[in-house]
Amino acid sequence: MQFGQIRQSSALHPGKILLLILIYAALWFGTLNYRHLIPSDEGRYAEMAREMLVTGDWVTPRYNGYKYFEKPPLQIWATATTFHLFGIGDWQARFWTALTGFLTILAIGFTGAKIYNARAGWLAAVVLASSPMWVTSGHFNSLDMGLSAFLVAALCSLLIAQTSQTQSSCRNWMWACWIFMALATLSKGLIGAAIPAMVFVIYSISAWDWKIWTRLRLFSGLILFLVITAPWFILVAQRNPEFLEFFFIHEHLQRFTQDAHSRTGPIYYFVPLLLIGLLPWIAQLPGSIAQAWQERSRTFSCGWLLSCWFIVIFVFFSISHSKLPGYIIPIFPALALLIGNRLDRLLGHTNSMSFSWKLQTIGFALLAAIGFFFLSEIGKQARSDEIEAYAQYVYWIIAALIALLIFNLYASFQSKRNGISSIVSFAWGFFLCAIIAGTGHETLGRAVSGIDLVNQVKSTIPEKVNFYSVRLLDHTVPFYLGRTMIMVQSPDELEFGVNQEPDLWVPTMETFMARWKEDQSAYAIMVPEVFIELQGLNLPMQEVGRDSRRVIVKHPDSSSSTQ
Repeated sequence: MQFGQIRQSSALHPGKILLLILIYAALWFGTLNYRHLIPSDEGRYAEMAREMLVTGDWVTPRYNGYKYFEKPPLQIWATATTFHLFGIGDWQARFWTALTGFLTILAIGFTGAKIYNARAGWLAAVVLASSPMWVTSGHFNSLDMGLSAFLVAALCSLLIAQTSQTQSSCRNWMWACWIFMALATLSKGLIGAAIPAMVFVIYSISAWDWKIWTRLRLFSGLILFLVITAPWFILVAQRNPEFLEFFFIHEHLQRFTQDAHSRTGPIYYFVPLLLIGLLPWIAQLPGSIAQAWQERSRTFSCGWLLSCWFIVIFVFFSISHSKLPGYIIPIFPALALLIGNRLDRLLGHTNSMSFSWKLQTIGFALLAAIGFFFLSEIGKQARSDEIEAYAQYVYWIIAALIALLIFNLYASFQSKRNGISSIVSFAWGFFLCAIIAGTGHETLGRAVSGIDLVNQVKSTIPEKVNFYSVRLLDHTVPFYLGRTMIMVQSPDELEFGVNQEPDLWVPTMETFMARWKEDQSAYAIMVPEVFIELQGLNLPMQEVGRDSRRVIVKHPDSSSSTQ
């Protein structure tokens, strides 16, 4: 980033910026190992990477031992590589998500400096670095952050390409755009190419800019795209003929046009997520969009392309039949660039913010103060075994509110004296609030993760025994135990996999009970209700460990049969 070009009125020089980035990076990466993995995404993608590393099969993704073709394998490859280099663990499972999220913040700063100016780029990075949904997503092991990072990298490359002064620079950045679209496709499927294509069409129509199509390097770019994406698709289809129909029809067409995945929601599903995810800067959003509209012209408009990016993604997923919170994560970097440019305009040459900004900072400080009066509401819906965990979480919320209150008060104090310092302080308050509250979730998530149950039983379970998962797909225990399980009766999301390899699962309880009686070295995991049910049927079982959600049992004769 061209930090040296930041206006002197900003009162920030490259040394201070570098120090802030290093402190931010320490907090960003240093909190990855505090929490244990929770269901379902975190455990699923960690376990898939562990199985890939253990089996050595880097072509056919498997989950719990069954073929799993819902998503391409780029993040699984990256996580398996991290496991190979640094060992298997929680921070390693989250490293790819955290790395791509952090690098995207830097990329937004670099892009803002290129297409606007250095101060606007710095402010855009600050906006994204403090957006609650971006911070949370960067510390949660799912595919959405990796996809978003590559989509945004493609967007940034396109913006820089179209504002480049030389033909060679435009060509190189457009090739980078195609490469990033390919990596986005390998991260989560065709949406990695479909989203940029939809945005570009809408931009061309709304801005009436058709000459831009001649600068996209369509032929050479498509070759780059295919060179990167095609090898895996060809290999996996050769080894698994059933892949193509499932991946392209079931996982793409049906996901967005039918309710098959039970992930429906109202048309306004993403509105509260947008408001919460961009909470510190939501007041600047209308002005940023209006500014982009005013700058729209028949020549290339960065602001309007960013606006189209936001609008198209938000509307597309709002009308989709499949809705999950992570789907709109790619909009936040684009909005950060728009808001960063808006804040730069508001600062002007005086480096002071208006009275409305001061009111905004005071307003959030008051909200933080009011939050202390609602601490008793935390845990009101907790189950009896969760009361203590929620009581501990209250202390984390108190710390988060204190950080928010102090930094907002300082931001209010600085608003007239040093506008950019006020903005940075305001951002720090929300980043610390999000990172503290998110990290403290371990008090609630530990029981869900199953780590304490695993610690009870792991050392007593022999390596080579059949381990059954009875009417349950637990997304974290297999990872922490370091073993796959045989599904019984209910395959859950592994239905496709068990259908492809029916010999690897047990379709009925009657068959399971018969096999269990013969398999005297077997272990099984189930929910407490199923355990009671099987006890009533006099199935021979010996409990070896339990928590509030799961029971692990063994065949009573397993001790003698495995010695």
